[in-house]
Amino acid sequence: MRRLALAALAVPALAAGALALRPLAALPPLDLAQAELRSTIVTDRAGTLLRPFATADGRWRLPVSADSVDPRFIAMLTAYEDRRFAEHGGVDPAALLRAAGQWLRHGRIVSGASTLSMQVARLVEPRPERSLAAKLRQMLRARELETRLGKRGVLDLYLALAPYGGPVEGVRAASLAYLGREPARLSFAEAALLVALPQAPEARRPDRFPERARRARDRVLDIVAARGLITPAEAAAAKAEPVPARRRPFPMLAAHAAEAAVAADPEARIIRLGLEARLQASLEALAGERATASGPGLSAAILVLDNATGTVLAQVGSPGYLDADRRGAIDMTQAVRSPGSALKPFIYALAFETGLAHPETLLEDRPARFAATYAPENFDLTYQGTVTARRALQLSLNVPAVELLEAVGPARFIARLRAGGANILLPRDAAPGLPVALGGLGITLTDLARLYAGLARGGAVPALTRRADRPPAEGERRIAEPVAAWYVADTLRGAPPPENALPNRIAYKTGTSFGYRDAWAVGFDRRITVAVWVGRADGAAVPGLVGRLVAAPILFDAFSRYGGEPVPVPRPEGVLAATNAALPPPLRHIRPDQKLPGTAQALKIAYPPDGARIDLGLAEANPAGLALKALGGVPPLTWMVNSLPVEVSARRQSEWKPDGAGFARISVLDAAGGSDSVVVRIE
Repeated sequence: MRRLALAALAVPALAAGALALRPLAALPPLDLAQAELRSTIVTDRAGTLLRPFATADGRWRLPVSADSVDPRFIAMLTAYEDRRFAEHGGVDPAALLRAAGQWLRHGRIVSGASTLSMQVARLVEPRPERSLAAKLRQMLRARELETRLGKRGVLDLYLALAPYGGPVEGVRAASLAYLGREPARLSFAEAALLVALPQAPEARRPDRFPERARRARDRVLDIVAARGLITPAEAAAAKAEPVPARRRPFPMLAAHAAEAAVAADPEARIIRLGLEARLQASLEALAGERATASGPGLSAAILVLDNATGTVLAQVGSPGYLDADRRGAIDMTQAVRSPGSALKPFIYALAFETGLAHPETLLEDRPARFAATYAPENFDLTYQGTVTARRALQLSLNVPAVELLEAVGPARFIARLRAGGANILLPRDAAPGLPVALGGLGITLTDLARLYAGLARGGAVPALTRRADRPPAEGERRIAEPVAAWYVADTLRGAPPPENALPNRIAYKTGTSFGYRDAWAVGFDRRITVAVWVGRADGAAVPGLVGRLVAAPILFDAFSRYGGEPVPVPRPEGVLAATNAALPPPLRHIRPDQKLPGTAQALKIAYPPDGARIDLGLAEANPAGLALKALGGVPPLTWMVNSLPVEVSARRQSEWKPDGAGFARISVLDAAGGSDSVVVRIE
């Protein structure tokens, strides 16, 4: 009998010796390609998980490392599964001897001798047979894994590959699926549950067999308490915690942005966007609440841009990605829709820039007919009479906007929007006409937000930056000159706020498309730009869908959720602060009967030519002045440089002495309201 016992004990000893003597070259190299396959994940700028994607074969195997897991889980795992993990080289001879002795005494297997490294070897190279040869191969692979990866690499592989039932693999996916959060901080009960499940992942799935899962968890707690890792009192308290009885959905924040990022970079496994998870979650909840309150089938979209960098801080494409009734899978931040009056500020910016108008210029809001057939009306079917340009824009009056558009020219206006980077869609085969002032074109919420961010940046439209793990996008477009952009920003900051909102906090504008199909609101301060759209994804009309009533409250709520006090756009040099009476005569009033640019008698700058580089010898002691010459127009002529008047003259020739080098916009206005402008570089 004694010889039989010695022989039995010799078996594991011989196996251990075989590990030391048998060369690893006897086996082909271990292929870790499949083991290293991970789910693609999309995170926010700080690394917070927004949305994971299953692998091609449908598994949830998220990137994870020991550094991102609660140390208490690691301690429980090694104490329960492999107490000498830090000491052995992949195979634990003491565990082999213990298992053999138990088998000898009881005539059956009482405990295994598998180390964490051997379990990883089985996961990396699964084999259905259970034989001595298979066990020896597993031991060899465990040694190979430790040689190639080290202890930390082996542990990381276990954390990523351990089975947790169904398609859930790895402790991170399991923690999200069963506990609803990342495994960085776990209670004793949660850590014990995640330690216990991989031993019998299908039989102990909490969503199917919660009582089995509880018993397995409690057994882990008893063992780690017996080994001194936790106290008996801590174990008893942990046993009192309930076991989760359902599987939770994986995070799906910024679902549209994440999907677009993966489609654009399918080889990446970790994609870090510039979004802020806290703000994104808050605005998704806001969109869902307001869309539900607004009516059945309504969708909503919100976009937030960092004005300094052009980074997308939040992108809500719909109230719910999986909401089929609202067509939630459609990203409405990218849908082309009619903006209603939301583009009016850019008409005013162009008029201010060209010297045609000033915020205090008087406009006529009366019934009028343009191009013989076009007779716009205000939204409320009333008229205000004579108003300043400031007030006309704040009240979103239609007739003054169309009047200014006729003056600057619809084609020129559309060209400016496109030069600012907006993809403007016009009716097929149609030339730009006056109806574009009131929404007779198509634009996306994203492009509209960028244009407004340009107003907050002194007219410079930022390039959009979506990824935080790549260099910021370079290049910018221009939608207006700094002074004109500030005039518009200052005007919009005084627009009447929606009900229950404080005035003079943000610059904002609303829009309502024809037929009540789209409600818009876009606002900005120095820090951020927020754009909101509400409507049906299928484009159907919704009676009562008005930008000011539906979209504007969402805009103001979104600003409050961003946090902090709004910061006004800084005032640039060259702003002309004056009452209407103090303006140069041509800027005081735009009359319906005045001659406008584009007619045969239009005023035109003959010198300097647009785009010229002119060397006036500014580096010398007595630099020359710049000659100014005009053709046509009705004297007296008012010359302006960078929106500031420099001379009023009855002659068509003048001179201006610059105070420094750089770009200058030179404009001239005549007594009939005609104007022209050029941009030159002075050296």
